[in-house]
Amino acid sequence: MLCRVVFATVLLVGCITLAPATDWPQWRGPNRDGISPETGLLQHWPKDGPKIRWKRTDIGGGFSTPVVVGGRVYLQTNQDIDPMASNPDATEYALCLDEKTGQDIWKTPIGKVGSNRGLNYNGTRSTPTVDGDRLYCLSSAGQLVCLTTDGKLKWQIDFIKDLGGRIGGEKAGWSYSESVLVDGDLVICTPGGETATVAALNKNTGAVVWKCAVPGGDAAEYSSIMVTQAGGVKQYVTFLRKGLVGIDAKTGKFLWQYTKVVDPGANIMTPNVYRDRIFVSASRGGGAVIELKNDNGQIVVNEIFFNKSLGASIGSALLLDGYLYGATNQGLFCADFATGKEQWLEKSIGNASLCYADGRIYARSFSGDLFLVEPNPKEYIEHGRVKQPNRSKISAWPHPVVANGGLYVRDMNTLVCFDVRK
Repeated sequence: MLCRVVFATVLLVGCITLAPATDWPQWRGPNRDGISPETGLLQHWPKDGPKIRWKRTDIGGGFSTPVVVGGRVYLQTNQDIDPMASNPDATEYALCLDEKTGQDIWKTPIGKVGSNRGLNYNGTRSTPTVDGDRLYCLSSAGQLVCLTTDGKLKWQIDFIKDLGGRIGGEKAGWSYSESVLVDGDLVICTPGGETATVAALNKNTGAVVWKCAVPGGDAAEYSSIMVTQAGGVKQYVTFLRKGLVGIDAKTGKFLWQYTKVVDPGANIMTPNVYRDRIFVSASRGGGAVIELKNDNGQIVVNEIFFNKSLGASIGSALLLDGYLYGATNQGLFCADFATGKEQWLEKSIGNASLCYADGRIYARSFSGDLFLVEPNPKEYIEHGRVKQPNRSKISAWPHPVVANGGLYVRDMNTLVCFDVRK
């Protein structure tokens, strides 16, 4: 059995965000794995679901997931625009709310809305990263800004104009969606393109520390960077248009690439990292675990398994006690991390985004329903479900967040905080 405590310790190597244990300071939580260390939460929901602590229905459009730090909630938003229409001059904002009440504290512009070239959504996608008294936000058009936690601008850089960035996705027309990583004194990000496919910036000034040009160039997709010490080498791992890549954390040197798992539309999932192994998947590309070994100074990629049915994507996956829990268009699955063997599939949930806290998986289906699930490799066990209030008409992709006894669920114009404490 893999141990969650060991897993969290491994991922903390080289990390990053200073925050109380029950805060949720960045994309997918304290260790970017979807796991909260919080305890004392409801193990079963009442018939009508947990009570609502507060609700906002004027939050603005966007797929940005909220983060919760120091009594505040931060997210990115498009207010006063129609996200389903073309808005080439629209502005994206960082928004700060009071954690207890949900009321506005400040709002600061962070950049422009990225072009979607006639596709069906325009608006912010990235989740802010909080590091101490700084907040790092990426607009969908590729402007990365550093703000104080009081909303004052410290520096900014444009991925396309300053770093020659290039975004991929369906018809190469989608927009930036990455949630940047703060690691020590660096901000690690993915502009894409020929010269700075991945880049490290000084977190205090925005100055470029190194640029990694992936051989042949590659476009940024919608994954966010993870840290690993696989093969005894600290490296950054991210999912680009052509596949998964690893980059030396110290020098920015390109190390390896894995191209078997690729979605024809967009690569979205943030990989799961455990010791020398990585799980990566794509909706129409299947899922795989690879192992990284050091062969006389060269990182070699070995495929442990590939399973076409494990195509988790937007909702990412959880690694709990040696088992993967993820969702595809077919439903929520459980699979053995060592072999890829599917343990069970629950079709009633459909595709969903996931997080974990205190012995329970929180699944938020793209249709808006919320599920409380016990992670059990033998069978699917449900401990509650409820319909999200004020659902929008389009798919709900932001991930659920559990922080300080609250369950946060973001939708178009809506942010709901449920009280899930015992």
